[in-house]
Amino acid sequence: MMRMVLPILFSLCPLPALAWEAGRIGAVCTLTSQSGDMALTHDPAGPVFSITVTRGEPWPEAALFGIAFLGGDALTITTDRHIRSDDGLSITVTDRGFGNVLAGMARNATATAFAGQVSLTVSLAGAAPEVAIFAACEAPPTA
Repeated sequence: MMRMVLPILFSLCPLPALAWEAGRIGAVCTLTSQSGDMALTHDPAGPVFSITVTRGEPWPEAALFGIAFLGGDALTITTDRHIRSDDGLSITVTDRGFGNVLAGMARNATATAFAGQVSLTVSLAGAAPEVAIFAACEAPPTA
């Protein structure tokens, strides 16, 4: 009897929401945090990758933008090729390869984006499996 009751009880328990989700919008591969503060895209036709980090308040204008991955295989990446959105709430970096970014996301506990004296820390809990799906995403077959 207990063998029948336990699966029913577990099926009624709410499951935690995924903190990260890999997907696709048309031909473009996506990877987004549940909170929406970090989003990556990959257009396999390019190939072009982008990462956008969004805050509730504007990012300052800064010569460098970076992301520090901590809590595993620590890594810090910086660039001067970032673009602020018109409202200043988002910073986007676009490049032809994101190997270091994806490795940092898969192997660490947090990612702290920074520009000037402002930073935003994002949890990477649950990111690794979704990063693997995103990294394997290819252009959909054409008919």
